[in-house]
Amino acid sequence: MKYPKEYLDEIKTRLKVSNVVSKVVALKKRGKEFVGLSPFKNEKTPSFTVNDEKEFYHCFATSEHGNIFDFVMKTQNLRFGEAVKYLANIAGMQPYLFTKQDEEKEKKWKEYLLIYRKYVDYYHYQLLKNKKLSNARDYLKNRSLGKDEVKKFKIGFVEKNPSFFDELKKEFSEKSLLESGLFYFDEKKKTCVERFKGRLIFPINNISGQPIAFGGRIIENLDYLAKYINSPETNFFKKGSSLYNLDLARKLSNKLDHVFLVEGYMDVVGLSKNGIENVVANLGTSLTDRQILTLNQFFDDIIICFDGDESGYKAALRAAENSIKELKPEKQISFLFLPDKEDPDSFVNKNGKNYFLDFIKQNKLPIHQFIFSHYKKQTENNPSSMAIFEKKLRSIANTIKDNFIKKYVLEFFLEKIAELTPHFNQNKHKFFARKIKSLDSTKKIFNESKTITGVELKEFSLLYLMYKNLSLFQKNLHLIENIKLFTDINKQIFNSIIDKLKSENLISVKDLNLDNQLLDKIERFAPIKHIIKNKADNDDQVIELLDDISKDLFNYDLELRIKELESKFSEDMSETTFNELKELKNERKTN
Repeated sequence: MKYPKEYLDEIKTRLKVSNVVSKVVALKKRGKEFVGLSPFKNEKTPSFTVNDEKEFYHCFATSEHGNIFDFVMKTQNLRFGEAVKYLANIAGMQPYLFTKQDEEKEKKWKEYLLIYRKYVDYYHYQLLKNKKLSNARDYLKNRSLGKDEVKKFKIGFVEKNPSFFDELKKEFSEKSLLESGLFYFDEKKKTCVERFKGRLIFPINNISGQPIAFGGRIIENLDYLAKYINSPETNFFKKGSSLYNLDLARKLSNKLDHVFLVEGYMDVVGLSKNGIENVVANLGTSLTDRQILTLNQFFDDIIICFDGDESGYKAALRAAENSIKELKPEKQISFLFLPDKEDPDSFVNKNGKNYFLDFIKQNKLPIHQFIFSHYKKQTENNPSSMAIFEKKLRSIANTIKDNFIKKYVLEFFLEKIAELTPHFNQNKHKFFARKIKSLDSTKKIFNESKTITGVELKEFSLLYLMYKNLSLFQKNLHLIENIKLFTDINKQIFNSIIDKLKSENLISVKDLNLDNQLLDKIERFAPIKHIIKNKADNDDQVIELLDDISKDLFNYDLELRIKELESKFSEDMSETTFNELKELKNERKTN
């Protein structure tokens, strides 16, 4: 028995290869790919790559290659059916059991999809071509949306007196049409009515890009009608599990690590029109655990950006308390509050993409800070109010599922509360102030040292060795002139010293005309100075040290070239690339 192709495709769509593989292999991001040690062979140097964009893994050590089903089968010794069940569970999908009920559901699903495709195509075409619908097109123009946006999102318009139900009834039963949620039965008139009549319709697609529901918006100011309505829940559409535009936004997750979560369909379309395409919307309900978990499968940073009014703020607070439960060490959730009476659509249209992105950098607030800030505003400076405040924050922290995040969020809350208490000892405060001041002199060096890479330290050692032994290297220029450096500023210093050494005159450090700050940095951070300090002034020892450094830099260069070729091979799979890669790996063994 074969699994339906659609079922397998949805599993693959919901799960990134890197997410599945990382349960077995420790992966590190490298460009568009991830690398790690092969699960198929014991090795010290990573030869295993994962490419989410192309949905495969490749092991250069063993030539193992495949998709998520292959990986689970090979690493867990499972049959294909067992691998499908395992992955469906991770993806949050019901197992496919090949019962008559499953077969009937699959048949219903195909019919449901066909109804929705016909509905989408018909009303999308009407909006683009029907001359009678100029009012709908004018509305979109006034919202700065043109034909490109209408086509991209397949927006449609249902006129006030539609007759498409009669057309669909020729092909589908009335029961199936009512079960789709596109129509409802009017008990008074004893007839089936279009749910979205008189509205712009925005197709809500599943993660694979198939339409499964709609959001509808009126284009007139009619107080007796809701501005937005959504499809009712059906057997194939659950509001709390779906997100508008996720099918398109998820494809950007290989390039971008963050996603914007907004309230409305127009916000998504407006941001996309302005070049911000990594955006999704929840569907008129409170943000759910399932929606956060779904976004976490694709993005590391969720930025929730609701309208800048009171209802938008309340929605953000509900979202914060709901979503903090799913916070994980490698994931972030932040909130962005726009100026009053602004929504993301109006704000980006008024100010442009760059201003919007700068505004985010300066104003986004981590979820735990937002929650603390909100409840702090509700608190009065008395024991009873502070006790309620602390109790509330503790209860919110205790909902977090990850124990490490729970620990640090609770510590953050309690430290912040401690700062607000009247028992804060002023003398103790002065003592700590003095202690911090005494550390200021080392803080800059400490922070600077954290940003220095391993290869920079090797380069610092080389430069230190050179300018401490200028006379030796002026006589033996051949020992150093072909050494390759990798950091731009260190390359400049190196080339400057080489140029000076090529002159026939004897030179000193002063003749190098090096920036004092750069020299100071090399003096502080070159690891080799501790070795030289304890050794006699001996040319042979200096040359021996030089040899060690140059070998390390050569091996670093070799690793970079191997990584580049591995990445190239994963794309072109050519024999030429493979042979080049093989030669470099052999060279690595001999070094």
